[in-house]
Amino acid sequence: MKVMSVFGTRPEAIKMCPLVKELEKDPAIKSIVCLTGQHKEMLQQVVDIFKINISYNLDIMRPQQTLTTITVDILKKIEEVLKREKPDIVLVHGDTTTSFVAALASFYQQIPVGHVEAGLRTFNKYSPYPEEMNRCLTGRIAEYHFAPTKNNQKNLQSEGISNHIYVTGNTVIDAFKTTVKDNYCFKRQELNQIDFNMKRCVLLTAHRRENIGVPLENICEAVAELAKEDKNIEFIYPVHLNPVVKNTAERILGNIDNVHLLEPLDVEDMHNVMSRCYLVMTDSGGLQEEAPSLGVPVLVLRTETERPEAVEAGTVKVIGVDKEKIYQNVRIVLDDKEVYEKMAHAVNPYGDGHASEKIIKILKDNMEQNR
Repeated sequence: MKVMSVFGTRPEAIKMCPLVKELEKDPAIKSIVCLTGQHKEMLQQVVDIFKINISYNLDIMRPQQTLTTITVDILKKIEEVLKREKPDIVLVHGDTTTSFVAALASFYQQIPVGHVEAGLRTFNKYSPYPEEMNRCLTGRIAEYHFAPTKNNQKNLQSEGISNHIYVTGNTVIDAFKTTVKDNYCFKRQELNQIDFNMKRCVLLTAHRRENIGVPLENICEAVAELAKEDKNIEFIYPVHLNPVVKNTAERILGNIDNVHLLEPLDVEDMHNVMSRCYLVMTDSGGLQEEAPSLGVPVLVLRTETERPEAVEAGTVKVIGVDKEKIYQNVRIVLDDKEVYEKMAHAVNPYGDGHASEKIIKILKDNMEQNR
């Protein structure tokens, strides 16, 4: 069985690399990996850590790229790869432009698509943008749907998709087997200077398109207020490379001693920071799945989430982007031990760390039946 995995961004790579590693182990499978290069350095870091063998790199990244240029460049370049390799199935992940376009290109070649992390929905096509529409469209194209949770399965069924939906858990939990280590020494030296045992450390990520502008300023101003009034808290903020995000963070948080503004972290540093932190504040999607599996509460800096399972389980709370609400919610989690413990010890809804193995077994069983 020839399986082509296509991904192009750092978040995709973190979740697809554990699956690729399992594919590579199986003698009955020829694994082909195609990177689109939608991200460059940040993507390569993940691939290197997992020691993934790359078959193709479309290398589409260019200055001032837009959603249109990304879409057109991938669609043109991947066609040749698909025609040459003729895979039995193409695997794509989640909600990126890479995933949608790779699925569309595969459809044009009449190659089945497997959608890893299928069925997530906010039901607002502009939030997150363009991710919500990317995953919906990918879902319409895909032949196989690997849903992390039963709720994701229900979302697909409500859209009229009834065949080949499988609840597998999330492959990001599988990744921790490779990345999280006892006595880990950080590559980013500043992190080795932080005493995670003596200080309560808060990991912050904020960079979504819909948060750029006033929402991001609100987030940073709330963090500034919290940091200034409590020097026993250390905020760790790996700042996205987007110049607008960087400028906002540096302007509001740059001169506060217990706020650490860092360049983006590789996946090993990021996962090991997360495992040592007391709390996560994020507008990211992936961290809402990752942190609960490490017993770390998450406050979501958005107005909605496509991961309601974690909210229902109690590991995650959506707090919005209003400065005062952010401040109040963080203070509650920091000050109320009962609230904190309830979030930290809630059951992780995203699986047992064996999602990749389940996906491969499903693929092999289906391919065998179709012969």
